[in-house]
Amino acid sequence: MFEDRRIGLALAMPAAVFAAALFLAPVIILLSEGFRGAEGWTLAPYIDFFSSDRNRVVFLRTLKLATLVAGVSAIIGYATAFAIVSLPPASRGRMFALVTLPLMISPVARTYAWLVILGRTGFVNQILVGSGLMDTPLRLLFTETAVFIGLLQLFLPLMIISLISAMENMPRDAVPAARVLGANWVQVFFKVILPLTREGLVVGGTLVFTGSMTAYITPAILGGSKVLMLETLLYQRVTVANDFASAAVIAMILIVMAFSANIVLKRMATARARR
Repeated sequence: MFEDRRIGLALAMPAAVFAAALFLAPVIILLSEGFRGAEGWTLAPYIDFFSSDRNRVVFLRTLKLATLVAGVSAIIGYATAFAIVSLPPASRGRMFALVTLPLMISPVARTYAWLVILGRTGFVNQILVGSGLMDTPLRLLFTETAVFIGLLQLFLPLMIISLISAMENMPRDAVPAARVLGANWVQVFFKVILPLTREGLVVGGTLVFTGSMTAYITPAILGGSKVLMLETLLYQRVTVANDFASAAVIAMILIVMAFSANIVLKRMATARARR
């Protein structure tokens, strides 16, 4: 058995070295730029980054939108996943296909569709002005609301799929048993469904939060230069200012935020399970 393990490690070593050389090494080199200063290794680039009011606003906006998208996705995702799991097998398969269908469409096309919907002459403004609710079209594009809607539509399927997978592994008689014992739907959700699907929530929350935080296309199209997020700010630092040190700082912040979100969600799920 020990010999088989050694053979397996020997066979996997070339692939590991290849991955480290082509993937890990460039990332490490890029991130190390954020710790270099005129006097050697330092945290000054990070201090300078957060000393700027503009950078702090972009950081807080990114954190706020990613958190809102993840939270709203969880609320909608639980309702949708529970409804799909409750369907007969044939209908469940069709509904699951509809949920996964947006993932097969390019994010660029899905985001540009919101330009048609939210534009000054778009579908939403035509209804508002045509119905007399508004005299002039609303400015919906290039706002945080537009970015939020675009990110929610982009990443909601990931949350739904994660929760469907978790609910399908939940005991079939758990919810009916709780209802028979007198629990209302709020108690059923917090006492039965949520504890039994916490792993799916952790996976879905991490995917949605990380995806919303690191998305570039949707904030760039729907937010433009008026609603900057960390990813669009990073792009500006590289392409416009040619400032790779600041870009490395932003990249490190994004990585730390992604890992922190996963750790926080796991801690919350574990703490609730213990209670």
